[in-house]
Amino acid sequence: MLPLVNKTPTQKLKKYKGIISEGLFQEINNLAKNLKGLKVVHINATPRGGGVAEVLKSLVPLMKGVGLKASWHINPPGQKFFNLTKQIHNALQGEEFKLSFSARKLYIRHMEITAKLMQDMKADVWVIHDPQPVGVAAYMSDFHPCIWRVHIDTSRPNQETWEFIHSYMAMYDKIVFSSKDFIGPSISKRKISVFPPAINPLTIKNSFLDLNAAKNVLESLGVNSNKPLITQVGRFDPWKDPLGAVKAYRIAKKKIPNLQLALLGLFLARDDPEAIKIFREVKKQVKNDPDIFLFSDPAQIGSLKVDVFVNAFQTASSVILQKSIREGFGLTVAEAMWKGQPVIGGDVGGIKLQIKDGKNGFLVSNSNEAANKIIQLIKNPKLTEKMGKAAKETVREKFLIPRLLRDYLKLFKELV
Repeated sequence: MLPLVNKTPTQKLKKYKGIISEGLFQEINNLAKNLKGLKVVHINATPRGGGVAEVLKSLVPLMKGVGLKASWHINPPGQKFFNLTKQIHNALQGEEFKLSFSARKLYIRHMEITAKLMQDMKADVWVIHDPQPVGVAAYMSDFHPCIWRVHIDTSRPNQETWEFIHSYMAMYDKIVFSSKDFIGPSISKRKISVFPPAINPLTIKNSFLDLNAAKNVLESLGVNSNKPLITQVGRFDPWKDPLGAVKAYRIAKKKIPNLQLALLGLFLARDDPEAIKIFREVKKQVKNDPDIFLFSDPAQIGSLKVDVFVNAFQTASSVILQKSIREGFGLTVAEAMWKGQPVIGGDVGGIKLQIKDGKNGFLVSNSNEAANKIIQLIKNPKLTEKMGKAAKETVREKFLIPRLLRDYLKLFKELV
């Protein structure tokens, strides 16, 4: 059997009453009645770090709470394999990459090993997340109905990599994208479903945190809570553009001399070997600026829980930035918006699904634009408050985890 992520206690839907609409609450209950006992198996690459794990740790308990037999497993680890799949991940988002014979052989071998570990596993519906385990479909004798859940933008993929992965895609009954704009070429329309991820408002990360308590956390980590602060949460990843965030900060600092910047990218995901390389580039660029705080090593926060750490920065910052140049969805955008923060985000991918420019946040295309919006928000607290309220309502209506559960239940009903 594949390694089981067993920290998934049942979460009852009634906990969300008063947060979601009554209509959505009833719709979920009605769908769930006909799916009681359905065995759903989710498989992804890592149990923590990154958006997929963040979603599954809330979605699986909620599926169990409405009567499904849901479980969450991870494919077997391997450093060479994760080095390769990170390159595949980037190539599917458009980066140049030569998929060598040895790379194909490594991927296929790992899929064979994964499938062998799955031989004693049974499911009524399989849900496979992202490219790391997608190829397992070729080596399973009983693997239907099966869903491939793509969390990245594959609209302009590297052709060679796309053709390799596409051969596995064809074996799936449904392929789920976060946006219609992310759909890659040559996929049968009847196989496509579209719905975005969502956040859980009941987790420690997204629960209400008193502003003074949040500021105390920042102070304990060396950040001056009385000075304006920009925060970006996300892996040290080229697509998150941390260097672009640093550039925006430096431009804005010319107008706001006491400005600070925090980049929160703790190395938690075992399938992201590229993060250390990007972090070193950022650190070299930052040099010894005392107003820039880089958080990469979990030891930096000591005994503080990661979710409290993130919540505190998202709550107490003056500006939340997500300077991505490619983004599948960007859960950190929804997290900050849920806390009443208007986010300045890259005008790309899933960020555009969340931010309505000038209404609940700002969309920007470069560091200069980001800097201008940083200055605008810091110098106009009333605008920040108005847009922040709109941001929170956007998340309530569209991006909370019960809505994601509803979308999966509708898909399961269609398949079984």
